[in-house]
Amino acid sequence: MNHSAMDHSAMDHSAMDHHHNTMAPPTSGGHDHGGGSDGGHGGMVMTFYFGCNNVELLFTGLLINSAEEMVGACIGVFLLAVLYEGLKMGRETLLRRSQVNVRYNSMPLPGGDGAVLMETHKTVGQRMLSSAHFLQTLLHIVQVVVSYFLMLVFMTYNAYLCIAVAAGAGMGYFLFSWRKAVVVDITEHCH
Repeated sequence: MNHSAMDHSAMDHSAMDHHHNTMAPPTSGGHDHGGGSDGGHGGMVMTFYFGCNNVELLFTGLLINSAEEMVGACIGVFLLAVLYEGLKMGRETLLRRSQVNVRYNSMPLPGGDGAVLMETHKTVGQRMLSSAHFLQTLLHIVQVVVSYFLMLVFMTYNAYLCIAVAAGAGMGYFLFSWRKAVVVDITEHCH
């Protein structure tokens, strides 16, 4: 509640704390995780910064305090992002191998000059109570957890760690997605 417009001159305010913390994000390598008020973000830095001191990574006890620790953390984050891309492609490959119940559906489409064209769609199913589906479910859970870890690493706003996430995702895509089959729908107009 905003009390700034009220007259408080007759009240004793000596026991009240009227200090307003307007802490700015660090500019020289520090990263404050204190509970101060910096615009409603709970002490989190909300701008990108380059720093190697007092950088908390994912868990309370995992604190980066030196350039060597930052290099190690960046290598770990890079490998986690590569793993994430590999996991995505691995799941796709496993799904293709475990597909059953292949059906083809044809549908007439009006063509130019009154001609009728036939469009065929391939529908692929999978059994719900199969070992392949259970494996897909487990790998999906792992993929979601890894993706949230990468998101939280990026949300530290530490530029070194953000670069490691992006570079790892790029390297993972480069290594694992080159064999991915690309299907282009010629009826899709929003390319």
